[in-house]
Amino acid sequence: MAKAEGGKMVCVTGAGGFIGSWVVKELLLRGYAVRGTARDPYVMDYDSLSVAFNGCEGVFHVASPVSVDPRLVPVAVEGTKNVINAAADMGVRRVVFTSTFGAVHMDPNRSHDTVVDESCWSNLEFCKQKDWYCYAKTVAEMVAAEQASKRGIQLVVVLPAMTLGQMLQSTINPSIRHIADFLNGSRKTHRNAVAGYVDARDVARAHALVYEDPKAHGRYLCIASVLHRSELIQMIRELFPQYPITCNKCEDSKQMVQPFKFSNQRLRDLGLTFTPIKETEGAQQAGNLPVPEGCTDPVANNFDPTAMSNDSICLYTF
Repeated sequence: MAKAEGGKMVCVTGAGGFIGSWVVKELLLRGYAVRGTARDPYVMDYDSLSVAFNGCEGVFHVASPVSVDPRLVPVAVEGTKNVINAAADMGVRRVVFTSTFGAVHMDPNRSHDTVVDESCWSNLEFCKQKDWYCYAKTVAEMVAAEQASKRGIQLVVVLPAMTLGQMLQSTINPSIRHIADFLNGSRKTHRNAVAGYVDARDVARAHALVYEDPKAHGRYLCIASVLHRSELIQMIRELFPQYPITCNKCEDSKQMVQPFKFSNQRLRDLGLTFTPIKETEGAQQAGNLPVPEGCTDPVANNFDPTAMSNDSICLYTF
C-alpha cells in the first residue's frame, strides 16, 4: 500500500457514516492526515466547509442523506455544489465524489443484455417514480461534474453498489439493515429482484485508488457481484445458521429475475481486486453485524468515529 508523502491533508465529508468511516480508515492507513465533517446538513453551510477544506489537497465528498424523502433532494444537490465551490475557493486540486450504483442502473428501457458500466445513466423520470434517493444522487453527480468543470477541479466519481461489511459507525445504515431484516426473522417474503453488492473495504480502497492515480478520471463502477434475493438469503442462511431466518418465499410467482451483466474493469485496471461477498468482513462473523432482536450474540466492533483519538484526524461537527 502506498503511503502519502508527509501526511498530506485531505477532508472527508460524512466521515461518521458507514462508507465515510471506512474511507477515513483507509486514508489513515495510507498515511494521510484526515479532517472529517460528520453531519449531512453541514454541506449546506459553505462557510463551515471552507474552514474544513482550508489547507487540504483533496476532498472526498461522501456525505448525502440516504432517504426517499423528496424534500431532502436539495441537501444532496445544493450540498454537492457547495462542496465543489468551497473546495475550489480553498485551493483543493482534486475531489472524489461518492455517487451510487443507483445513478447507473435505474432505466426501464435498457435491454437486459446490456453490459452495465460507467457509460450508463439512470432515467431521472423513472427515479422520480421509484426512488428519490437515486434521483438525488444522479442529479448531484451531474451537478458535481458541471461545477467542477467550471471551477477547474479534477473530479473523480466512485459508484458503489449496495455496500456490506463491518460497521465502524455507531448506528445501523440502510445496506446493513437490508441484511439484518432477514437475520432477525422480520422478513417472511423476499422480492423477485436482483441487486449489486460490494465489500466496504473495496469501496474505501476504490476511493483511495482513484484519488492517488493522476490519470484516473470520470466514473468508476464499484460492484463485486449481482445476486438475486433468494441467492442472498441462502448465502446468509449458510453463514449464520444461529439466526432465525424465516424468509423462504418470493413475493410473486413470476419467472425469477436474472442477474444483469456489469463491468468493473476500470477499477480493476487501477489495481483493485474485488472481495467475494461471502468473504466480506463482518459477514463471516455474526458479532460484527447488528444483533437482531431475540438473538443473544454479542455486538463486536461497534465503533463510533466521533470517539476517535488519533492525531491524524480532526472531526468537524459544527
